[in-house]
Amino acid sequence: MSSLPESAETMTITLTGPNDFMRQQKLQSLIADFVSQYSDMAIERLDGEESDGARIKESIESLPFLTTKKMVVLRQPSKNKEFQDNIDQCLDELPTTTDLIIVEPKLDKRLSYYKVLKKKTNLLEYDEPNLNDAAKWLISQADKLGGKLSPTNAQLLINRVGLSQAVLANELAKLIIHNPDVTLNDIELLTEPTPQSTIFELIDSAFSGDRQKMLALYQEQRLLKVEPQQIIALLTWQFHVMALIKESAGKSSQTIADQTKLNPYVVSKNIRIVKELSSGSLKRMIHELLVLDMDLKSKSIDPDEALQQYLISLSK
Repeated sequence: MSSLPESAETMTITLTGPNDFMRQQKLQSLIADFVSQYSDMAIERLDGEESDGARIKESIESLPFLTTKKMVVLRQPSKNKEFQDNIDQCLDELPTTTDLIIVEPKLDKRLSYYKVLKKKTNLLEYDEPNLNDAAKWLISQADKLGGKLSPTNAQLLINRVGLSQAVLANELAKLIIHNPDVTLNDIELLTEPTPQSTIFELIDSAFSGDRQKMLALYQEQRLLKVEPQQIIALLTWQFHVMALIKESAGKSSQTIADQTKLNPYVVSKNIRIVKELSSGSLKRMIHELLVLDMDLKSKSIDPDEALQQYLISLSK
């Protein structure tokens, strides 16, 4: 009769950060390695929102069944206040027979909960890639999937759907199923641009004087049921980004991103058009957008007509 594998050193890991794709890949890898030694019967999964403190505590402290070791995967246990308040004691009392994986996509680094996890677990943080790394990864991933993606088309795909690696992975897989040699037409046909990406393109078109493209992009958003107030909110965010970059004139994109906590990709996209704007012009645009927002909320005016007129004024 085959014997059970001997218990190895206890593993306690925290997986965090906004990059869902890399977090999930690491989690799957850890589980697969564990299952290869102890079987999937030794895995317990709990959700912090659905499990009470007693249930989580019992799962962590109980002995494994028919194996020398078990793995407990806790998804967002911080949602359970009792667990969060007792995390220090919980980790100190973790049995040597239990491997613990804590999955926390968002952690407030000011809280003691984060500090305990950083001190007492192997905390692995996964950020979204920067523009260059994302493009290189897309090209490499396309090759692994049996497809081909040029650097130019990798950039285009990022511009349309953003830097979320999970979204990029899904869109790339869809494109390669359609056509292994991904083309510009494939990307434009099969992917939907994110609203924020479209708003940047809309403003860029306005500043370039291409009113026809700008108004076409506006109509496209309206056909997608994006309401005028939502467009104003997106424009507000866009101008906020531009103002932060303007205040950081002369600094590198990475330095601006580090100091403002903006995504480096967002900074690199906006820095070009900000260079061509005076501080006075940017302040005027923000003020006029504020006036428009107030008018739409207090007066009986056509929101589409008023917003399109505002956009046309940007191209003057």
